[in-house]
Amino acid sequence: MAKVIEGLYYAESHEYVRVEGEYGYIGITDYAQSQLGNVVYVDMPEVDDEVTAGEEFGAVESVKAASDLFSPVSGTVVEVNEALEDEPELINKDAFGNWIIKVELSDKSELDNLMDAAAYEAICK
Repeated sequence: MAKVIEGLYYAESHEYVRVEGEYGYIGITDYAQSQLGNVVYVDMPEVDDEVTAGEEFGAVESVKAASDLFSPVSGTVVEVNEALEDEPELINKDAFGNWIIKVELSDKSELDNLMDAAAYEAICK
């Protein structure tokens, strides 16, 4: 069973967001990385790019497949995880510890549309 962490918000497309104040750290879930297999490349937006809830912001490529990334929330990218440029496999080692982008949230009410850990676990079964 893939790891699911309490206190995060989850999208049906297998991204998570960890909220800290006005910021959200977005990555893919442990379930998603386990389905993809060995991650070889992460396509990330640029700092200051806008992301919109439900819309594509990048992609994760593995030896098996490429998977588009969809933002669970809207906001402005304030940081990208540059470690993933050199070591995309960090996502396989710890999907929750290696977020992809950090955004300044533009509408916290969007979090109400996302799942909690229990609801996300249910769709992964």
